[in-house]
Amino acid sequence: MPDFRTIPSIERLRQRPAVRALEARFGTEATVDALRAAAADVRSAIGGGDAALPDEGAVVARMEADAASRLAELFRPSLQPVINATGVVIHTNLGRAPLANAAIDRVVEVARGYSSIEYDLARGTRGRRDVHAEALLCRLTGAEAAVVVNNNAAATMLVLAALAAGREVIVSRGELVEIGGGFRIPDVMAQSGAILREVGTTNRTRGADVAAAISERTALLLRVHPSNFRIEGFTERPSLADFVTLGRKFNIPVAEDLGSGHLRVRSGSDLGQTWVRPSSDPLGAEPAVDASVAAGVDVCCFSGDKLLGGPQAGIIVGRLALVDRVRKHPLMRALRVDKMTYAALEATLTEYAAGRAAATVPVQRMLTMTADDIRARADALTTALSTLTGWRAEVVAGQSAVGGGSAPGVELPTWLAAIAKDHLSTDTLEERLRSLTPPVIARIENGRLLLDLRTVLQHQDALLLSVLGDL
Repeated sequence: MPDFRTIPSIERLRQRPAVRALEARFGTEATVDALRAAAADVRSAIGGGDAALPDEGAVVARMEADAASRLAELFRPSLQPVINATGVVIHTNLGRAPLANAAIDRVVEVARGYSSIEYDLARGTRGRRDVHAEALLCRLTGAEAAVVVNNNAAATMLVLAALAAGREVIVSRGELVEIGGGFRIPDVMAQSGAILREVGTTNRTRGADVAAAISERTALLLRVHPSNFRIEGFTERPSLADFVTLGRKFNIPVAEDLGSGHLRVRSGSDLGQTWVRPSSDPLGAEPAVDASVAAGVDVCCFSGDKLLGGPQAGIIVGRLALVDRVRKHPLMRALRVDKMTYAALEATLTEYAAGRAAATVPVQRMLTMTADDIRARADALTTALSTLTGWRAEVVAGQSAVGGGSAPGVELPTWLAAIAKDHLSTDTLEERLRSLTPPVIARIENGRLLLDLRTVLQHQDALLLSVLGDL
């Protein structure tokens, strides 16, 4: 007959050092609930004749371990840091841009106490939060004014709502894009209250098509970055100069959704000089914000957490009169950002303004990293991994991707660590990597499991080898 007397009371268990440590970490209520669940499992096991529970000592050990496991699972954060070994620099599913150290330090400094988020220190009165980061954004883009909201979809909708609600916005059919998460330009336009006026065809739109559609109902000419796709072959698209010329001729504002947030990286030696794109620039023809402003676009909006390499944000820059209409719109309060976003954004922009971004902003550093730099790290990883029992690793040539809907079609030459482990299939190994702490996210190509160190932060190299060795 089962002896249930070996199961101690919950109160007795709570006096034990291991359980008291659990209570200190997870709280009394959760710990007691876990102990009760563990007791129920032990009672069932004893009733089933479990030979591994012959006495109270074994029962207590089982219950403590069971409770600790339940609590760890219950309190495990769903948002976890991971090692991105996919080679996709701006990986939307993995949080897009990792922040620069300067931005992290600034967030910590601002978040740990009170801040002047809506306080005018000079006057000692209530201030405005929408002025933060504006001076830096104007300096870097050449715009007259700037305002920040929570993402670029919000920025696009707010610009349309503030400048074109109830009136027509002219857009080329080839630019009515959908990007990740079901974000569609026509849907956003409908929510803003603006009326879509499509012109041209999917593959060919001319400046004359735009001009022919302009009427007294037209409020805005909108140009949209094609994001994560390209139309090739028999194509035509009105140039930015075409839009600006038409806007000036008919006195209609021109807005551009640039999406990716490309701020051209300048070094300390070329600040203040005319910027010329170096031949090694991996972004190719990716449109830059300051170039659009200089070309005469009245309002531009773009992301903060893509090529800019900052926090999630939607940034709107342009002429003062138009940006002021945006900042006064009722939706602005619903779409505004918090103090930590401003802190990270200002710190990131400071790196650009100071000419340090190429070295200090992780996205910029990854994009400009040479294949030779990556090969040296891949060689070191595969050599070390090959010395561990059961592992096989070699270095192979491959391509990294910019990602995040930026620079579609651009591939970055890289060197990959192709890894394998005895008795594990490629799919099983990839699954096991995702279960590590921290999880390692890799990619599978042609039946091989590949690690691209372009997107592994350099200080994570030793950690990556360590967690692989523990697998």
